[in-house]
Amino acid sequence: MPSATYKEPPAIPVWERPGKTSKNLDWADIKVIDLSTFDEPGGKHKLAEDLRDAVHHTGFFSIIGTGFTQKEVDRQYDIGQAYFNLPIEEKGNPDYRCDFASGNYYGYRAPHEKKIMSTDVLDNVESVNIPKFIPENKDEPFHPYLRQFQPEIQDFHRRSLELASRVFTLFSIILELPEDYFSNQHLYDNPSEDHLRYMIYRPRSADEDAKVQNTWSRAHTDFGSLTLLWSQNVAGLQLKTPAGEWKYVPPVDNGIICNVGDTLDFWSAGYLKSTVHRVQRPPEDQAHIHRLGLFYFVRPGNEVDIKPAPSPLLKRLGLVRENTETAKPVRGLEYVRERVKNYHNHNNYADMKGKKFQVGNLQIEDEAA
Repeated sequence: MPSATYKEPPAIPVWERPGKTSKNLDWADIKVIDLSTFDEPGGKHKLAEDLRDAVHHTGFFSIIGTGFTQKEVDRQYDIGQAYFNLPIEEKGNPDYRCDFASGNYYGYRAPHEKKIMSTDVLDNVESVNIPKFIPENKDEPFHPYLRQFQPEIQDFHRRSLELASRVFTLFSIILELPEDYFSNQHLYDNPSEDHLRYMIYRPRSADEDAKVQNTWSRAHTDFGSLTLLWSQNVAGLQLKTPAGEWKYVPPVDNGIICNVGDTLDFWSAGYLKSTVHRVQRPPEDQAHIHRLGLFYFVRPGNEVDIKPAPSPLLKRLGLVRENTETAKPVRGLEYVRERVKNYHNHNNYADMKGKKFQVGNLQIEDEAA
């Protein structure tokens, strides 16, 4: 029975899932990993082999058998939609916005504030990032409107990382490490830059999109360890294959699209590669839709060192150098904050193409295409 202090959240409109495109797109061949077999005898090791193949083939994969019901997922879309429908004066309150100058990605990011490719076209993405519900984050931005839904957001938040921990177990098996090696670097109760994200792309005219080569989100890799994207039907997300081809990421019914991020790439000395991806204008039968997304971004613990792991596999392959163990540590918070600042604290992204980002001895090249 609810306590006397419990307050029922307000009624909000139900999000209507868009239909799939009828266009014949060049879809990537994404492997589907069924985690419902995780606890079966030999299940984890079979899934690990499937995952090894998926990561080397495209860097993206889908998971089903996640334990989330479609009703629970759609409810999160309801909440995200309701928040984005607020007046800009309310959701854009400076007290609840991202502070990109300090590398802090928590809070609200408004659309139409950055120019694209040195044109007069403004970016069309709007998002809000919600940190983990732990004492260390009590002063981080969390909009009062979303606080009404905190119990269900908090439950979804924690279960998302629990799900990611199963995937981390598979990566540990692949690298011949103790099964809890990577999950121990991403404990919910330890401070990290993890966040649940609601994000929406606002449609632009065909003429505006043509000026920016139909780009809705420029090519990039993700900053953290693992990204979970609850599948939605509006096409536009594309991955870059090892052969350099751009292919659309297909929706997966009742599934989650996953991809490796930069820190897992660093931990595995490049064996598990963070995949370059982008978002393009959807096909014409979907180009008018406000493209709502639901994500969980997994970041390493703030004090975790992200130098290459002591993997027997990586050592046999010659990917881990002799001086790796004694290299100066690069901590999770240090890396992610600097990466966010480098990537987002700009008014125009065009000047970043081809530049390298480096913290300690960890380096990536900014795709910016």
